[in-house]
Order: sequence, then structure tokens, then C-alpha cells
Amino acid sequence: MKLIVGLGNPGAKYAETRHNIGFDVIDDLAKQLGAELTEAKHKGLYGIARKGAEKVILLKPLTYMNLSGESIGEVMRYYDIDTEDVIVVYDDLDLPQGKIRLRQKGSAGGHNGIKSTIAHLGTDQFKRVRVGIGRPDGPVKTVDYVLGKFSSDERVLMNEAVEKSTAACIHAIDHTFIETMNQFNQ
Repeated sequence: MKLIVGLGNPGAKYAETRHNIGFDVIDDLAKQLGAELTEAKHKGLYGIARKGAEKVILLKPLTYMNLSGESIGEVMRYYDIDTEDVIVVYDDLDLPQGKIRLRQKGSAGGHNGIKSTIAHLGTDQFKRVRVGIGRPDGPVKTVDYVLGKFSSDERVLMNEAVEKSTAACIHAIDHTFIETMNQFNQ
């Protein structure tokens, strides 16, 4: 069983913000894999999809970004999922808008959702799909930027990034992550 997590913040106030790009990927994955996100347990909203013989849990933690690890840890314990079978999708200020980068491990890089995930998993050895949202131009506070919405031009670019991220996650279900990185880290 695999677990694919998209980080974000719950509620209409945060819908379609830069910080919720992980939720956007999970929604696209659910559509592509024919899953419904209807289970509200373990401090998250999730559904179970299938790709071939593989079961895949698609999770949107509902704890708000800074406590994402609580939900991820609960789902992993409940379903007895190994860290090796987890992929976390999240926004990244350090990548240009629309660029995706897959990694097998690493630090939080200042991302509070990843800090929480590392704390609750007890390791930084989990797979990630980082979705670039770029940095703000001018004197905009980071929190205002990440909680802001994309312009219509940015949204077109980010929709492509969501599609690429979804394709990478689907590929990773039945391929090694190194193969997936080789294909999608271009």
C-alpha cells in the first residue's frame, strides 16, 4: 500500500492559494485514479485508489499546514505503511513557478509542513514532489505570498505543474522512485 499526501490548508479561505498546490495535486490524482476523497479520519480527508494491484491512499491533512505530520503519522500507523511507501507533495518557494523537483529525502528547507512531517515520522527519509511557486517580487511578506492566489497567467503555468506532478506520482506507484526521478526531474 502506498500513501500520497498533498500538503495544504483546509477551508474555502485557502482554496487555490499557492500553499495549497499539494491539495490540487491530490484532487487531480483522485480524478485520474477514479478515487473519491470521502473518508474524514486521522485528522485528514482521504480516499483509497487502485492502480493495478496496488492500493494507494490519497491524503489531504486537515490539521493546517504547520501540523501536517500529525495526520500523516496517524494514517501511516493505522494502515501500517512504511516510510518507503510515502510521497509528500508540497509547494516550494525555492523553485521557479511551475517547475517540479522530485527528491528521496532532505531537510525541511524552512517549510513548516515538512518540518512537522519530519518530526512525526522521525526521519527525513521520505519521497517528495516539490512544486515550485517561486518567490515574491518586491517587499511582500512570505506568509502573504504563499497564502495568496495565483494570477490567471500563473494559474495556467501551475495547472501544467499539477499535471506533471500527478503524472510523476502515478508513475511512482509502479516504478522505482529513481526511475520516476530520472523521467520527471528534467
